[in-house]
Amino acid sequence: MLDTLQIKNFALIDSCSIDFSEGFTVLTGETGAGKSILIGALSFLLGGKASIDQIRAGTKEAIVSGSISLNKNCKDAFTWLEERAIDVEDSTILIRRVIKDSGKSASWIQNTPVTRAELAEFTSYLFDIHGQHEHQALMYAQNHRKYLDSYAGLEAEVEDFTKLYSTLVEKRKILAELSTSDTEKKEKVMLLSFAIEEIEKSKLKPFEDEELAAEETKLLQYEQLYSDVDTSVAMVSSGEGTISSLLKKLNGNLSRASEIDKDLESLQSRIENAFYEISDIAEELKNYRNSLTFDPERLRVIQERNTELYKLKQKYASSVNAPISEVIEYGENAKIQLENLSSSEEKISLLKNEIKELESKVYGDAKKLSEKRKMAATTMSKAVVEVLSNLGMKATEFTVLVDLKPGDTEAQKCGPYGIDDVEFIFSANIGSPLKPLAKIASGGELSRVMLALKTVLCSVENENTTETLVFDEIDTGIGGEVAVSVGQHIKELSKNHQIFCITHLASIAAFADNQIKIEKSLKDSMTTTTVYELSPEERVTEIARMLSGDAFSEASLEHARLLLQKK
Repeated sequence: MLDTLQIKNFALIDSCSIDFSEGFTVLTGETGAGKSILIGALSFLLGGKASIDQIRAGTKEAIVSGSISLNKNCKDAFTWLEERAIDVEDSTILIRRVIKDSGKSASWIQNTPVTRAELAEFTSYLFDIHGQHEHQALMYAQNHRKYLDSYAGLEAEVEDFTKLYSTLVEKRKILAELSTSDTEKKEKVMLLSFAIEEIEKSKLKPFEDEELAAEETKLLQYEQLYSDVDTSVAMVSSGEGTISSLLKKLNGNLSRASEIDKDLESLQSRIENAFYEISDIAEELKNYRNSLTFDPERLRVIQERNTELYKLKQKYASSVNAPISEVIEYGENAKIQLENLSSSEEKISLLKNEIKELESKVYGDAKKLSEKRKMAATTMSKAVVEVLSNLGMKATEFTVLVDLKPGDTEAQKCGPYGIDDVEFIFSANIGSPLKPLAKIASGGELSRVMLALKTVLCSVENENTTETLVFDEIDTGIGGEVAVSVGQHIKELSKNHQIFCITHLASIAAFADNQIKIEKSLKDSMTTTTVYELSPEERVTEIARMLSGDAFSEASLEHARLLLQKK
């Protein structure tokens, strides 16, 4: 459950801190006040995409943090934290995220830095945000399978199936490569053999290109190098006015002075050490200078070798600037490919047997998945229809259709998620034929279907229930008695979940346990969005505004009081 949310310099929000409660919390305000900014800040905190556009104008960074309490049902979340050695104090965790104007963002769970992907994975166990456009996902049949698999509890099984299917696809790909025509095979053998011979003949060493480049630089700039080192030797060596001679004199002076004042002994000791250190440096610099030689023949050899390495990179590396290790790796891979081609007949036979066994396993598992989907589809259809009836769609028919994928062979019928095509078909009126949801549902109907699906999915999440549900603009295209039904339904759903809902409808807002208002104002010539919780009397005024646009007429206020009393 989200306990607190703190926002600073996010979009139009200057700074705000909000405490949240259990149950149903509604977010209201005038159109354009910034209600969705609050949901945007929460989405950002939970691992949503970060953009510098989210930073408030005139500031350097946006910061959003939240305190979340975990109950015993959040087993996946606790396991995730335990695997990463992140401690939980009193079942409460703190999440923080920052986006800077440089475009860099950072995230923390407790005091542990995490990536955006890790943050999103963790918070997915706790939050489910239904955004303004999520109901559009219902328009695409390819998403319907995910809803059904979630309802049936098949996600892990489907994930394992996808891995198995991917292995089969990879084996088929290798078989196809090995089964190329004799002409293609001979050409490939020739190319691989030539590459291996050329690379082996070059006797490449790891990091050779880097070492040669450094040596070439040293030889090309020999005169400058010798001059700088020789000057340095003159500066530190013994002789009048050199660093060594000055340190020697300084050491003598402080030695005499320290006999007078013992407090100077430590400084004198440091100067003495510095003298010996400089003397050692001077000796090493002399040896280095004396070892310097310019060898034009060595420079020619290096440049020829660099040209050879350049040509090899052109052929066998990703670019001429790539490390020479890529060429070495290419040669090793070429040997493996050549070996595979040389023993292709034996490998083809083995692969065919492996593929046959895999196909049997894949198609067998696909059929099992299909049977489970069909069973779940029946109960899911009934559950959704029941919820839709409570949402004012009593004449609705809704069916989760599970059909076999088209194709003449089993291979064509099977895909990475099985052999099924799943689609939601729908009829809003008695006597009307069932048709794909995308073709006949209105915006209001889609919103309610999504709410019904969320409700049904929540009903089967037992041990790992998503704690917090967020509905942004769930009231699209509805009003009147339907809005009352939606409000009642969300109220019922909030008995087991913390729910946040943005709405423009008073008949939904009246059912909330808590109400938060979002307002836009002008502050220091800057547009600012403020967020605050309404008191009982302030709720009456806000509900009145939502009813008629007039927050202070007695009729509107009385109507608002009646709505709040009936909830």
